[in-house]
Amino acid sequence: MAGGEAGDNQIGEGKVRRLSDAVRRVRIAESERADAYADLHDGDRARLTLLAEELQSVFAELPADDPYFICEVAGSTPPRLWIDPTTHVVMARDRRSYRFLKDTRLGRLTLHESADLDAAADAVTDYIAERVVERERSLESDALVEKLRSVALDRRETAGEPAAGRTGDRGSALVWALIVFLAGFAVGALGLVAYAWFMVPG
Repeated sequence: MAGGEAGDNQIGEGKVRRLSDAVRRVRIAESERADAYADLHDGDRARLTLLAEELQSVFAELPADDPYFICEVAGSTPPRLWIDPTTHVVMARDRRSYRFLKDTRLGRLTLHESADLDAAADAVTDYIAERVVERERSLESDALVEKLRSVALDRRETAGEPAAGRTGDRGSALVWALIVFLAGFAVGALGLVAYAWFMVPG
């Protein structure tokens, strides 16, 4: 028995732990995790690139001098396909579904989520069309305000009123501009809420 105990002690005493070996194991583990993360990142970016290519014809119809729409995949973490400054597409946690998100004052809204590439492209196309219509209405409102201002100035000049009276015209025009702006903002907000209510899956 004594001989057996002595043998066990010799085996235990012969085991040498090296810090360099432990550091090597940790580095290998971190490298494997980094490789796996990089693979996920590249996979997400590849799927978003496919969506961007599917939308290429839609992006091409947008005015080249319009800085509002971004329409490109950003090399961020996670990768994002930016549509405009407040709206983007990312991959969901399952790495297959496209999540179409919009940042608002009330928080982040999910406008659409689907693993179907065509369905995601349709959702983005509809959103872009809605924004184009809203911007056209905004430009029309600005043109209307300018026309009202011009008509008011012409009437005063025709009536022979002094130039000092134009201050009142400017005030009236600003009131009209404020009214039109608030009306447009209310319509846009209601449209966004209605879209989120009916389109966001339960």
